[in-house]
Amino acid sequence: MISTSLARLLRDAGLRWRPASGDRFQIDRSEFDAEVFTVSDLTIEPHEYSTGTVLGFNGTTEWALDSVALDDVLWLPREDQLRDLLRAAFVRLERDGDDYRVVLRGADGAEAQFSSVSAPEAYGLALLSMLERVSA
Repeated sequence: MISTSLARLLRDAGLRWRPASGDRFQIDRSEFDAEVFTVSDLTIEPHEYSTGTVLGFNGTTEWALDSVALDDVLWLPREDQLRDLLRAAFVRLERDGDDYRVVLRGADGAEAQFSSVSAPEAYGLALLSMLERVSA
């Protein structure tokens, strides 16, 4: 799983989320830092309204929380989701000692490398680089 700080950077760089069953997220408030939730058809469902998407907490009697707006949550994309978002730019994932390295190929054919202690974090750093180039 990627770090909260990287997830926040990805969101701020323009990564958008359409919640689906199995997706993980955090409520983006400090009192929920340790809590990771999973969208599930039975307990946490996305509800689309004209004012935006709301994640509804169904049957959670231990919670005083009925729902939370999508703008108030932070998506924690899985490794496969991050890899899919890299699309054709993704070349390979490799080990580099204790680290993982993601290699991307740009439109000009040049390769760029992004390393981290976990594969999801390396994928996230690579995606962040792509998003930042698009917005520049």
